Amino acid sequence: MNIISIIPARMASTRFPGKSLAKIQGLSMVGHVYFRSKMAELLNGVYVATPDKEISDYIKSIGGNSIMTKFTHRSAPDRTAEAMAKIEKRFKKKIDIVVMVQGDEPMVRPEMIDETVKPMIEDKSIQISNLGAPITNRQEHNDSNVVKVVVDKNNFALYFSREPIPSFKKGAREVPMLKQTGIIAFRRDFLIKFNNMPPTPLELIESVDMLRLLENGFKVKMIFSDYPLFSVDTKEDLGFVEKKMAKDDLIKSYL
Repeated sequence: MNIISIIPARMASTRFPGKSLAKIQGLSMVGHVYFRSKMAELLNGVYVATPDKEISDYIKSIGGNSIMTKFTHRSAPDRTAEAMAKIEKRFKKKIDIVVMVQGDEPMVRPEMIDETVKPMIEDKSIQISNLGAPITNRQEHNDSNVVKVVVDKNNFALYFSREPIPSFKKGAREVPMLKQTGIIAFRRDFLIKFNNMPPTPLELIESVDMLRLLENGFKVKMIFSDYPLFSVDTKEDLGFVEKKMAKDDLIKSYL
């Protein structure tokens, strides 16, 4: 199978402008994502999709593959789909699965990408899989920047929210606290189908694009990794991740 990863990245982040090129342990954040994604065994290629020449030039300077995309995209899947079409045109080869790895996931590990893809290789009925992770504390559970997810007994998503779900308000001492991450694998045609669907009411209310699929009756397979993963949405997150990655065992292989 032809399986690639596309990393959407841009400078115009609402909460943290320019974060893609912010330094973590001496290397730009998107550089960490690129090098770490390249280590995944199941990938045939890794590309950064960006509308910004600064990011494109940086990726080229570290020997990476950059695909220029439009400024007008409103979502990461839209940008990923445009880049996928350009890659197919360049290499004249159809892609089977594309793994979208957000450019603000500097702690991504190659094992996470492989874990996300494997269910789709093993079960052709799965059109999309999304890596999730445990939430480790109530503060993170209450953070609106963190997208929470609840799943059924087969680990298919039941609902996504920026609110703390399940709720502690009825007196439960423990609830399964899980979050969505920025690693999502799409089958090629399903990514195109997803982007052709109009936004849905709950998607707009929660600002979570995966709800578009649930509202249209599609299943989203959730995969949960044992490795910790922290997205960078703010400058405070950057400082937290900088400390977390101080003893990271992968960095020495690419720095």
